[in-house]
Amino acid sequence: MVSAGLRKVFRHPWTLKTRVAVEGLSLTVERGEIFGLLGPNGAGKTTTLKMLLGLLKPTAGNAWLLGQPIGSPESRRRVGYLPENPYFYDRLTAREFLIFSAQLAGIGRADAAARAERWLERLGLGARTRTPLRKFSKGMVQRVGLAHALIHDPELVFLDEPMSGLDPLGRREFRDLILECKDRGTTVVFSSHILPDVELICDRVAVLAHGRVARSGPLDDLLMGEEDGAEIVVQGSTPLLLPPRFAGVAHGVHGQRVRLEVPRADLVDPLVAHLLSKEYRLIAVTPRRRSLESVVLEVAGADAPDGGSRRRAG
Repeated sequence: MVSAGLRKVFRHPWTLKTRVAVEGLSLTVERGEIFGLLGPNGAGKTTTLKMLLGLLKPTAGNAWLLGQPIGSPESRRRVGYLPENPYFYDRLTAREFLIFSAQLAGIGRADAAARAERWLERLGLGARTRTPLRKFSKGMVQRVGLAHALIHDPELVFLDEPMSGLDPLGRREFRDLILECKDRGTTVVFSSHILPDVELICDRVAVLAHGRVARSGPLDDLLMGEEDGAEIVVQGSTPLLLPPRFAGVAHGVHGQRVRLEVPRADLVDPLVAHLLSKEYRLIAVTPRRRSLESVVLEVAGADAPDGGSRRRAG
């Protein structure tokens, strides 16, 4: 997938005022990778996905999916899509809807029925095959939507907030399915506000702000630098007294366990040696790593207290 200079301007039908949703967006997504599209609300993520899928016409710029220009029927033939708020024919059962979806993708009736049964079992909906979709919870509708996006074995999948409305077990199942897609060679592009999930599965990400790509690249590269030090956990019954050379090391005691926050990497080895000399047992040493949340907040220019920043990014 390649996009070059995508731009989308919306015009209010009454006031005729314009609003730029996406400006000069250029991306390249390699085949077989998992690519995360991140950013605060209003950054342009959903608009970008809809332009790539031909659901919105770009004001300017070009893009290609699997070598085909966006907007052409051929560009969507091998593509799957799960929208942010999926809405299906709610009088149909999940089985009926998935059979219908597969047949729309050109799959024969018998094969469509077999695929529907496999996906319903795979997503834990095998006992609800005769239940109308209107009686499904949001998380169950998300599962049906994912099956709808994957039932025709697409080469490229777009998922807009796929973990929204899922419980922790459902999120893990979705992560596993996305990784299975990668194992099969399927390219996955998804947007999400659940940043820990992004950190677990993405190869590369792009962070949008005000309709532009503010940061992009391999996940490990974006999370390198700036953070230093480590967290040390030890266990022992001796009261903890740190020499002056370890000034700045914060610690908390939880029973016989002591958790220490070390602000600099050069203090880690001497502090571990000191703790072992005092007959503490080492439980863990965890290097501090920059979080993806901090990158997104930095890009968004968040300068409010921690709680408010989290609300804006989520």
